[in-house]
Amino acid sequence: MPNVKTAISIEKPIFEKMDILAKNLKISRSRLFSMAAEEFIERHKNLELLQSLNQAYEDAPKSEPTVTQMRSRHYKLVKDQW
Repeated sequence: MPNVKTAISIEKPIFEKMDILAKNLKISRSRLFSMAAEEFIERHKNLELLQSLNQAYEDAPKSEPTVTQMRSRHYKLVKDQW
């Protein structure tokens, strides 16, 4: 895959942390920034998918009763049996 050179501005403390991490991982800063961007993009994609799923199920009927509803129904069924 072809590489593209770019110039970015980044806060010095973040740059210094990335520089240390790149050295600790024995990879180039460029590779580390690329990996971080890939991870960020994937996380954003997953959040978009989650939002889409939440919207799709937003109007779905609540077929499963809650525990409180179940207890109330159970009580009504057995209250005269005791």
